[in-house]
Amino acid sequence: MSSETLKATAELEVHEVFNQWLKAARVKDVDGILACYADEVIAYDAVLKLQFKGLQEYGPHWRYCMEMCGGDGIFEPAEPSIHADANLAFLHCLVRCGGEQDGEVKTSWMRGTQCYVRRDGQWKIVHEHFSAPFDMESGKALFDLQP
Repeated sequence: MSSETLKATAELEVHEVFNQWLKAARVKDVDGILACYADEVIAYDAVLKLQFKGLQEYGPHWRYCMEMCGGDGIFEPAEPSIHADANLAFLHCLVRCGGEQDGEVKTSWMRGTQCYVRRDGQWKIVHEHFSAPFDMESGKALFDLQP
């Protein structure tokens, strides 16, 4: 196989894992979400803590986030971009995230990055980062920005 074919195959495989992650997040299937991560994942999420080390820390955080909102989760990526080689890949995009709170749908655009490694033929997320920009003067997150 040529290096271009290997790269295209790896990118397609990572895209499939990303779609699995999205599908699970949208129906709040925390076990399905967590199946996409390596045990040693390091995550920087926009909620609560600066850093989560390992699936044992990140799993309860995902459960907490899924319980915050009613209804299905809203996870809508805009133009995900994947770069991969045989065993390492990263994906970045803007993601519209949210759900229902107090009978009202609330969402905001977040910046998202996931880094994947292939081990034993399976791609797993080893690093994830979600964030929202903020106003330096007020210190408030800018949740109303649009792409």
